[in-house]
Amino acid sequence: MLYAILAYHVEDEVLSWSPEQDAAVVAKVIAVQEPMRASGLLGPAARLDETRKARTLRGPGAGMVLDGPFAETKEQLLGFHLVNCAGDDEAVAAARKLREVNPTAVYEIRPVMLYVPADGFGATSG
Repeated sequence: MLYAILAYHVEDEVLSWSPEQDAAVVAKVIAVQEPMRASGLLGPAARLDETRKARTLRGPGAGMVLDGPFAETKEQLLGFHLVNCAGDDEAVAAARKLREVNPTAVYEIRPVMLYVPADGFGATSG
């Protein structure tokens, strides 16, 4: 079963990291991802850009584009991992591995009801 592990964090805290601190956290996350990827557990993962660069499309008809996500929360969605797990316990274990290297992040684990990959998305030439 596919699960989305959504990574939330206090964005101002992440933006306050020096380039060296940020690179160190990213390196630790990539190190945790490597065995997950090698075992076929990890699918696509993404780090999202700043929420101030986000746009929200809402309203009737064609909708209206508004600046920002307008989330009234302390933490913002900053990225996600897509994992293929046997069940909830394995998905929670994967999130715990990620949290070990980024302990101030909050991870939401949700089953994915539908996943439609785009042709060639994420493909690398070899």
